[in-house]
Amino acid sequence: MTRSQSLAVRLREVLLNGIWIANTNFKEQITELNWQQSIQKVENLNTIALLVFHINYYLAGILNVFNAGKLEIKDKYSFDLPEIKSEDDWKALVNDFLINSENFAEKVEQLDDNMLDQPFVDEKYGSYLRNIEGVIEHSYYHLGQISLLRKIILK
Repeated sequence: MTRSQSLAVRLREVLLNGIWIANTNFKEQITELNWQQSIQKVENLNTIALLVFHINYYLAGILNVFNAGKLEIKDKYSFDLPEIKSEDDWKALVNDFLINSENFAEKVEQLDDNMLDQPFVDEKYGSYLRNIEGVIEHSYYHLGQISLLRKIILK
């Protein structure tokens, strides 16, 4: 297995179908929630919908680099979730997240292993490998939050 293929496996584990590290994944945690649950506030914590949007924002932004070579996202916009007002709004976010997750994993899987060591857009951002591993780690961090929020909301 190439390094790129190994990274793609890890991405699918956290985002779509794995249970090895956290005994769950994003898809499992979010697909059975309704829109009211996704936006339910727990004290001053972020909502599940906001956390899904946040991770999806980075997936979409890095996919843009893979497809067009341009990094156009800004951290300051990564929590700018449009208001979720209906089940359709929530399902659209979930669907977009799932599509971006699979597309992201596919793009990583197709990377030549030599590309992993190349600078990501600009040397100040580190290598492709560092950024892909960052997505994995960042996703696990927020998956833990979503798992806890879901337990509180569904109790």
